[in-house]
Amino acid sequence: MNILEFSLLVGTGSFIAGFLGSLTGLGGGIVIVPLLTLGFGVDIRYASGASLVSVIATSSGAAIAYIKEGYTNLRLGMFLEIATTIGALVGALITPYVSIKTLAIVLGIVLLYSADLPQPSQPENSGIELSDPLATRLRLNSTYPTPDGLMSYQVYAVPVGLGLMWIAGVLSGLLGIGSGALKVLAMDQAMRLPFKVSTTTSNFMIGVTAAASAGIYLQRGYIDPGLSMPVMLGVVFGALLGTRVLAESKTEILRTIFSLVLQVLAFEMLYKGLTGEL
Repeated sequence: MNILEFSLLVGTGSFIAGFLGSLTGLGGGIVIVPLLTLGFGVDIRYASGASLVSVIATSSGAAIAYIKEGYTNLRLGMFLEIATTIGALVGALITPYVSIKTLAIVLGIVLLYSADLPQPSQPENSGIELSDPLATRLRLNSTYPTPDGLMSYQVYAVPVGLGLMWIAGVLSGLLGIGSGALKVLAMDQAMRLPFKVSTTTSNFMIGVTAAASAGIYLQRGYIDPGLSMPVMLGVVFGALLGTRVLAESKTEILRTIFSLVLQVLAFEMLYKGLTGEL
């Protein structure tokens, strides 16, 4: 195929990835890396570099709208970014010393985990309970819009959340993904945030996490402008569409579809990694 056909196909796939990533808070990178590696035969490190650019684009495209609508907990996101940024730098620094086969297997495991992301633990109206004293001291508790007006929620298990965010950052820097699955899990299951707050705050955070490691990828020559451009454009438009759909979407249906896609990609990635076909 010629360069135009390649760019159109990559852009279309990135559009779908950005749309789903925006709605779920997982980030489009979780689909883009295996899409480029398996579908187009791109070296996984260059796929990760393009994915990091797309993750920044996803966050930029979606986060502004979510902040405007009042879903994103900015204060909490900025606090947790301390852990994810440090983790992302660690992951990016060790990437050149990890074999492509190992990267493929790790990505396959992360994809399987993301596909099996638990259902939200918190109902949409979570009520008011006593929160983590650290969350109260740092003023991390907040409100979010519902059909019945603003609803208050509390933040729990802040130290546990920080630990999980560091791991998410390492995976982001290592694999070029936003690690939104682990971020959503930490905020939804451990910190007990309402699901829409978890996904929108994750969308805000993944861009900062990706930016922390993208500079290292750029310095090492793993970001190809010709590959990154269609990926970035597709993701931006997909993410913008996703922000319009989120408020009215039924997340259970979306999560089921996304889970099936991730399972297929995960098994393919594991097979290619274990057989050394990448």
